[in-house]
Amino acid sequence: MDLKSNEPFWLLKNGLTTSYPSLKSNENCDVLVIGGGITGSLIAHQMISEGYKTVLIDKREICNGSTSATTSMLQYEIDVPLFELTEMIGEKGAVASYKACSDAIDRLEKLSKLIKSDAGFKRKKSLYFAAKKKDVNWLQKEYKARKNAGFDVKWLEAAQITEQFEFENTYGGILSKQGASIDAFKFAHELLEHNGKKGLKVFDKTEMKKVEYHKGFNLVKVDSGFQIRAKKILYCIGYESKNLLKENFVDLKSTYAIVSEIDDDKFKNISSTLVWNTDDPYIYMRTTDDGRLLIGGGDEDFYAAEKRDALLNQKEKEILKNLKKIKPDYHFYTDFVWAGTFGETKDGLPYIGEHKKFKNSYFVLGFGGNGITFSVTGMEMAALFMKNKKHLLSEYFKFGR
Repeated sequence: MDLKSNEPFWLLKNGLTTSYPSLKSNENCDVLVIGGGITGSLIAHQMISEGYKTVLIDKREICNGSTSATTSMLQYEIDVPLFELTEMIGEKGAVASYKACSDAIDRLEKLSKLIKSDAGFKRKKSLYFAAKKKDVNWLQKEYKARKNAGFDVKWLEAAQITEQFEFENTYGGILSKQGASIDAFKFAHELLEHNGKKGLKVFDKTEMKKVEYHKGFNLVKVDSGFQIRAKKILYCIGYESKNLLKENFVDLKSTYAIVSEIDDDKFKNISSTLVWNTDDPYIYMRTTDDGRLLIGGGDEDFYAAEKRDALLNQKEKEILKNLKKIKPDYHFYTDFVWAGTFGETKDGLPYIGEHKKFKNSYFVLGFGGNGITFSVTGMEMAALFMKNKKHLLSEYFKFGR
């Protein structure tokens, strides 16, 4: 196949998985989940598991936002290195945040088995290598911080990286045992289908227009004129929360990704490893379960979707130029190119919890490179919130921190 597409690979690979109706009647529920991506599907699963009558809505087709554009790399590593995060928020919060992401990978594996998922969950190691010689000192500091925190990590010299992964022009790196990959688009659809059989109601092309706050419940009016009465609202709307919350709590970034043609033999050295480096912006790569190489990078500030998408050809060349540095003799045959938007916070952490301007409501906003694993932590946190309990990480993930 030699057609280059500006549509996300996962969307084209999976096609129209499931069709959901728009809201055509008034609804009454315990929990209204707003946002039908991977975060919303995970939170809805938790709510159904806890026995709450749950409704989920999305203004687009299900999973057609950031979930269709994600690279679905499941890492315990946060965009801010552990030693830096420790300096920012203290050792307790930093280590707990990293461990929560590690635990989330284990939980995703169990969940994929529970629902008999066919979304290709695969355990992988993670290689984080120095792109420049000057990065080695701080990367070794990061290695020691992770080792001291109890993570299963190993330091590899440049020669060892070349021997194991056939990468050149690296300067050493951290090899972590914990990591995984999945097709998040497919997995989210599977979760919704699984919970639909247990009573979850899903409506897409249904946009929230207004919320009226009452004692003990909220009344949500949608674009079709119907309304949903919900005891609690859980907002799982990712970067679009920027349109709802006026304070400057997250920076929006554009990111780009390319996927190769199928060639299992070419990628066997990293078929069981997630790869990323210390560049700014960093590049990251993984293989897919159908034998392709997926590479992302070229991140920059987001201004408008049109401007973001106009850079697709330029960013493809930029990513391939970076690949050439570590794989000089390798020719990458591009099959798909696409762009996505994500949120970046000052400390690399998500926003999960209450907001003072939204009554009877909670937000689960998993930003950065750990959006999926943060969302799994959000499942546990949301379950506690519903019982008016706090989570260890509430203080570190709250608004206004």
